[in-house]
Amino acid sequence: MSSPTIKDVAKLAGVSISTVSRVINDSKPVSQEVKKKVLDAIEELGYRPNEIARTLVTKKSFLIGIIVTDIGNSYVAQMVRGIEEVGKMYNYDILLCSSYGDKETELRFIQLLNRKQVEGIILLSEIVNKEVKEQIELLKIPFVYLNRYFFIEHFPTVSINDYDASYEMTRYLISLGHKNIAYVTTNEEVEYSLEKLKIAGYRKAIEELGESDEILCFTKGYNIEDGYEIGKDVLNLKKDLNITAVFCSHDELAIGLMNYFYDNSIRVPEDISVSGYGDIKIASIYRPRLTTIKEPHYDIGAVAIRRIIKEIKGEEMEKSHIKLPFQILTRESCTKIEK
Repeated sequence: MSSPTIKDVAKLAGVSISTVSRVINDSKPVSQEVKKKVLDAIEELGYRPNEIARTLVTKKSFLIGIIVTDIGNSYVAQMVRGIEEVGKMYNYDILLCSSYGDKETELRFIQLLNRKQVEGIILLSEIVNKEVKEQIELLKIPFVYLNRYFFIEHFPTVSINDYDASYEMTRYLISLGHKNIAYVTTNEEVEYSLEKLKIAGYRKAIEELGESDEILCFTKGYNIEDGYEIGKDVLNLKKDLNITAVFCSHDELAIGLMNYFYDNSIRVPEDISVSGYGDIKIASIYRPRLTTIKEPHYDIGAVAIRRIIKEIKGEEMEKSHIKLPFQILTRESCTKIEK
């Protein structure tokens, strides 16, 4: 038995084919009575519109493309969940692609998603890819750029205020009585790096304290292994400069550093306090639980897709760079200095 057609629906409902098309595509108003007849006929026949043809007519696919570095990263998964759940509220589905940090793959996926006629693209990246800007400008498609590590001025973004967050965490450590506080980060000279803002926030708090100098330790990367490798240098600084607390620019670095301390019989927080940045999943599971800055990953994804949908609908846009609230999560990896 052949599948029912739009002509069959029109015949059963007693209306024209164009009227059925208007109801399906919600393109022009029809009376509630006629609309009910058409919908009843569709249900009775089990008719399913041709989505490709429908997209061509309405120029709406109700698809949003997402390009991620690696869905296996816990913070990426949280952002994608925010995007997907809010998208469903507006009847949008997502097409998900993983680039694994390769620039050419990111560019190829942008072209692929465009061919799939997505209505917007959200890029969750951990690299700087200047060619993305050229691609997006050519395609003229709603776009939001989410990146934990880099900032590019001309892309719409959703994030927290990294300067303020770093400043507030340093102030918190100072409030516990710490004066000699080391800051562990990656190379601050990288163009577009958000580390510059974080270092500036830390530096401001130390300057306001006025009782010690800034102590910066630079790692090769952002991973747990990089935090472990810097452990020896931090331990030497603890001995030479009497460091009592370490503030890491990413939770992964803090976890790696605490692993090194554990392997070398340095107790956290009894011998040294450690704080992180991001509140990735392991931060609340590790022992001692990590004091950190909570980035609202789910909310970042949710706000990103809301911005995309507003642009699709032609609504008045908020500012390009949306800043969400952050939170200092006080846990067991930091303790007060006894005077």
